[in-house]
Amino acid sequence: MVGGAWQLAYVTYVVGVAWGLLMTDARPAARVGFAVLWPLGPLAFIGTVILLLAASLIAAPAFGVAVLLAVTAAWWALWSV
Repeated sequence: MVGGAWQLAYVTYVVGVAWGLLMTDARPAARVGFAVLWPLGPLAFIGTVILLLAASLIAAPAFGVAVLLAVTAAWWALWSV
């Protein structure tokens, strides 16, 4: 099943590159840049969410304690078996 997942990722990337090359209203160099780098957008979103969650652990101590308890419980559940 791993091969199928990677194949889907490659197909999605190629379709995104083709879409960026054909549909972007920019000069050719910018089109190629946008087309090749388009996966960085979702990665940047995920990174932003992770950083905001990390900041909320400090800014809202009650949330931080709840996350710490949940992580500890999950760790104990996974490693006690």
